[in-house]
Amino acid sequence: MGAALLIPSCSGESGGTASPAPTSSSAAKPSASPSPSTSAAPSSSAAAESEATGGDAVERYEAFMHAAGRQDLATVCEIAGPAAKQAEDEGMGPCEKTMPMAFQMISPAQKKALQTATVDRSKIKDGPTKVEIPARAVKASVKFTDSDLGDAVMENRGGKWYVVD
Repeated sequence: MGAALLIPSCSGESGGTASPAPTSSSAAKPSASPSPSTSAAPSSSAAAESEATGGDAVERYEAFMHAAGRQDLATVCEIAGPAAKQAEDEGMGPCEKTMPMAFQMISPAQKKALQTATVDRSKIKDGPTKVEIPARAVKASVKFTDSDLGDAVMENRGGKWYVVD
């Protein structure tokens, strides 16, 4: 899913990439927190450009990090839904049960830093339907290492970006 610190890995693979805690599709709820991208409706060409450059994916990942910093379970589980479902299928348990435990592993300083963390877009690998956000692209008041915050893969599914790995 991207945040090793935030989400238990859904696979036995190593390499700094983690997947979010599981969720069931019936438990996923829409985000109660507005995304920074919802303040103004972009023109269709601007929206296409934003999607093509991974802008929407980055904004969605930033919303995910901010929600994790606030311990906003509904938003974290909704944005990480696909990766969380994969982790649940592999025996991790539902997101709503595993994420509170993951939140306890985040220090108060890291939680505060996540609430305002941003992504350096020059360090992402973007495509029309998948965007890779390495941990080194995260800018925060606290330094996060690859082992703290794994690389994230965002995927566009049905017009919305989700953490998938």
